[in-house]
Amino acid sequence: MDGASVTGKGMNNPFDYIPDAACERAYQELRDRLKALKRSVNPDDVNFCRELEAGKMLGVLIASDDGGMRHTLCAFSGQLGNGGFFYPGFVGPVFDYLDPDGYFKSKERDISRLSAEIAEFGKNTFSRAKREYEEAKRQSDAEIEAYKDKCRRSKTERNAKRATASCDEAELAAMIRQSQFEKAELHRLKKRAAERLEPLLAAMNEAQSHIDTLKERRRMDSEALQQWLFSNFTLLNARGESRTLSEIFAETPLKIPPSGAGECCAPKLLQAAYLRGWKPIAIAEYWYGHAKSGEIRIDGAYYPACRGKCLPVLGWMLQGLDVYPPLESGCGQPVVRDPEIIYENRWFCVVDKPSGMLSVPGKGNAVSVQQWLEEKYGSGRSVRMAHRLDQDTSGLLIATFGNDTLKVMQSLFATRKVKKTYVAELVGDYRSLGISRCGHIDLPLSPDWLDRPRQRVDLECGKDALTYYEFTGAEGGRSRVEFQPVTGRTHQLRIHAASEIGLGMPIAGDRLYGRNIGNGQRRLHLHAEKLEFTFPTDGNHYCFESPAPF
Repeated sequence: MDGASVTGKGMNNPFDYIPDAACERAYQELRDRLKALKRSVNPDDVNFCRELEAGKMLGVLIASDDGGMRHTLCAFSGQLGNGGFFYPGFVGPVFDYLDPDGYFKSKERDISRLSAEIAEFGKNTFSRAKREYEEAKRQSDAEIEAYKDKCRRSKTERNAKRATASCDEAELAAMIRQSQFEKAELHRLKKRAAERLEPLLAAMNEAQSHIDTLKERRRMDSEALQQWLFSNFTLLNARGESRTLSEIFAETPLKIPPSGAGECCAPKLLQAAYLRGWKPIAIAEYWYGHAKSGEIRIDGAYYPACRGKCLPVLGWMLQGLDVYPPLESGCGQPVVRDPEIIYENRWFCVVDKPSGMLSVPGKGNAVSVQQWLEEKYGSGRSVRMAHRLDQDTSGLLIATFGNDTLKVMQSLFATRKVKKTYVAELVGDYRSLGISRCGHIDLPLSPDWLDRPRQRVDLECGKDALTYYEFTGAEGGRSRVEFQPVTGRTHQLRIHAASEIGLGMPIAGDRLYGRNIGNGQRRLHLHAEKLEFTFPTDGNHYCFESPAPF
């Protein structure tokens, strides 16, 4: 067979794809192999499977050699316990820095010894110096406070004698001398205390300075080691050219590679193919095992490559290959139609946004609703979006004309005076799952910083996210639901639907949090159906509706 992809248009875009049949077969064969490994009598095989089941991304790549013969490569993301980067049947790392006798591990041990030295010094020398100083200071403070209390009592007695008006001049002079002596003695007491504390404070500060010096040395050694790693981590592209991680990320806003860059499945698979002289044809990544805490991952579902670590890396590694859709397209779904303006007045307009279109300009070249409106109305109208919808979500959006109206409309959203109703189709029958027909979901959310735009449930540090829901029907293994979000967090409805501690039913067609889409289904079944509010500028009450297109 030749090296052409199944689509005939090029290798699939790892950020926007449905796995072809060859990848699906390869992944199923990999699962079958892992199932057999679990029954192995070899403890290493059993431990390997146990680690995978704790949650790992697995990747498969179909590639062809010069003779047109197709080959399958498999990879797991990152590293695993005892095996590190290596396990039979899986490609190795792009750069093996875990060799026990190699430079990285040797320097890492030096840094670990430095950390142990810091901990030991802090536990003994510094703690002892701090303890001696603080104990001496407590004693001095107590002595000074006791003398101050004595002075206060003496002053009270003197004031009482003066109040009787029976004191002669000699007694008054004696009281003045007593007051002066007590003030001088308090000064001398403080001076003696400071002299006693001075060497103890100096010893504590010297110990702290030594710790700070060691920590700075550790920081510099750690940064130098990371820089060494990034400068020796070399990645190929399809033209046979190579770049280091440092060079790749120098051209991005991050500048410095994030931890784990280059260790995901896709970079491993592409590097392995290039080193063998093979041409990549198709790639897919699947989640295997349990989801990590807060994340929404489904065992056996395929996912796009992570953007934080992989977008710059794969942007380099895929150069020289025909990729469809092109990476420059923004890695999103294609726009199927133009937006539709369903209402406008002098202050604002209401737009029906199609799924696959950005609300505001993004990093790619795809046209957003705001840009589309700016082109339609011209720069003189000062068009701004009062709120946003996810790229994959369709439905009603409000755009304002002028900054004054923008502030008014944003205030309405911020104070929750705009009633928003969404409709969605969820995968599953809520009745058979025992879910209440109506209720609310209160799950705080935070960004997954290394895989934007994904979000995650974060019960400790996430921002509040509250959604009311009501199911309106169920048929054919799907449930129809109305959502009324109180807050407006990124991907709030998608996560509240998909999370096991939410509804546990992903929205149909959700390529980030849902199950395998399949059957050519390309859109998210989530639609902003209704907006209702009172506009303070003209005092009118507005209600706009748009029927769901699915």
